[in-house]
Amino acid sequence: MGVTITEAAARHVASQLESRGKGLGIRLGVTTSGCSGMAYVLEFVDEPAPEDIVVEDHGVKVFVDPKSLVYLEGTELDFVREGLNQGLAFRNPNVAAECGCGESFTV
Repeated sequence: MGVTITEAAARHVASQLESRGKGLGIRLGVTTSGCSGMAYVLEFVDEPAPEDIVVEDHGVKVFVDPKSLVYLEGTELDFVREGLNQGLAFRNPNVAAECGCGESFTV
């Protein structure tokens, strides 16, 4: 199953890469952080790591390291607008709980 990206998120990421002027795609990962234990990490990829798992969806490449994939399996990356706020949202079926501010999660 892996990780997927919606068309809206792909358009947003492609636009950011174009504005940046370089990059192969984005890296999605997790790190130990926050009050719930884990937080998402999202960064541009200029050079892939040899162990990266690469998923291409809607013309955008998403790079995931194997250690993070355990926590991200089945996650959908979307671009959402809620009122004046907009940004990337993670729909992760593995999340058991999230902290009140939404910055960290536990599986």
